[in-house]
Amino acid sequence: MSPESPVTPFGTRLRAAMDARGPLCVGIDPHAALLASWGLDDDIAGLERFSRTVVEALADSVAVFKPQAAFFERFGSRGVAVLERTVADARAAGTLVVMDAKRGDIGSTMAAYASAFLDPASPLFSDALTVSPYLGYGSLAPAVELARESGAGLFVLALTSNPEGAEVQRAVREDGRTVGATMLAHLAAENAGAEPMGSFGAVVGATLGDLSSFDLDINGPLLAPGIGAQGATAADLPAVFGAAVGNVVPNVSRGVLKHGPDVAALRASAKQFAEEIREAVSA
Repeated sequence: MSPESPVTPFGTRLRAAMDARGPLCVGIDPHAALLASWGLDDDIAGLERFSRTVVEALADSVAVFKPQAAFFERFGSRGVAVLERTVADARAAGTLVVMDAKRGDIGSTMAAYASAFLDPASPLFSDALTVSPYLGYGSLAPAVELARESGAGLFVLALTSNPEGAEVQRAVREDGRTVGATMLAHLAAENAGAEPMGSFGAVVGATLGDLSSFDLDINGPLLAPGIGAQGATAADLPAVFGAAVGNVVPNVSRGVLKHGPDVAALRASAKQFAEEIREAVSA
């Protein structure tokens, strides 16, 4: 994005939101079991009621929502329409939206994925998008370019919490650096010179324990799933992320959503997580 562009970069907007509301990202993951626990049917009506309730309960207080696209796409075009409304309502209420779609491809196909989520003219336009770099980091170029133009961001899968991820992410290249470390280095280069924080982040699991062998100081946000139901706590964050903990955006999904459909309970849970996280990262 050129210096004269009037679009405020995602990293700047995210830093402001984290400082004002606390560094909490709440996932919007309407899987069948969660809908059932809310007393909702696993259909379009249940999907819409669930999504609307989460947005109405939390959009004025949390920094980031992260809808998981697959849980909407499974209902076909009607589910995607609900996702469009969810994104629009959340952004209109002042909450940043990270679309969790983990797209990854090459050439014109990657450009099309980028256009779907990072073009302001798209009904699915989001503040940021999760992407997979495992066709080579360079394959993400169309998304990087469009994100810069539109003031959006990316979260690149780097060190994920699933056990299977290690066979790729911790594989050692000929230069002696792991694949995950290579992705972090690419992101640091994208964010060079950005203030107060770059727009190109990494997905790094909060459940991974000591990551001191990796340079997490990429001058960009670190989206950290794993708080709550997956076993990590806010208190674990400084030990996992070290000096980079101030740029961590912990994601909580089931830990908050299990309290629905009670709006007051959803708000209370999100507030508690946000306060615990703020205290941990600022200690």
